[in-house]
Amino acid sequence: MTVPQIGEHDGLAYALFLPDGVPEAGVLILHGAGSAKESHFDFGRLAAAHVMAALAYDARGHWRSDGEFGPGAIDDVVAMLGVLREHAGRVAVRGSSMGGFQAILGASRDGDVDAVVAICPAPPDLLLQGVRSNRFDNFRTDREALLDWLPTVDLTAAAASLGPRTAMLLLHAQGDEQVPYTVSEELYAVAERPKRLLIVAGGHHRSLQHDGEIQAESLRFIERALSGRLS
Repeated sequence: MTVPQIGEHDGLAYALFLPDGVPEAGVLILHGAGSAKESHFDFGRLAAAHVMAALAYDARGHWRSDGEFGPGAIDDVVAMLGVLREHAGRVAVRGSSMGGFQAILGASRDGDVDAVVAICPAPPDLLLQGVRSNRFDNFRTDREALLDWLPTVDLTAAAASLGPRTAMLLLHAQGDEQVPYTVSEELYAVAERPKRLLIVAGGHHRSLQHDGEIQAESLRFIERALSGRLS
């Protein structure tokens, strides 16, 4: 079993998985609301087996990371991409739910990401509903800042800005009870190529994150993006 290196950057606790050889690429792993980096160690280990470096971190306000989750979350994605680039020259981002939201926005802001894998990405209006209803009480948030910021976020524009530099894979369970699969369909419709949409019959909000076949397909997509075999 690959044992990660544990570290901290600017108050963000992270775990770094490295392959036995020189990494061919790196993938930044972003968890969902109220979750933690440990929830995605399975994907980190699989990425290392595919000769990739993988870095998972606790979003600000979660588990071992300092501060509160707020508008600076996108800056954190860019900063952690910088940490990952110390180990791999070319990078991808993989996020689920709130992490998918961050992945699209972070890759758009960074401007030099090879691939984004967004699993059931949460749109800003649903995140705003969660903040307003105090549903996110299992992690620390800058509530007032989020109430001001989330209405201004245009996830659709960010998704549209990615291609052709950045390939995007959208994954969604049709039975998702929290984020409708139509969110991914709408993002796919505005995105430029290279892009792919995979809607899986049945399932629920968390069913795809740890599905072995879906994880392997995500890594194959990243590998094809790196090799230029996507169109």
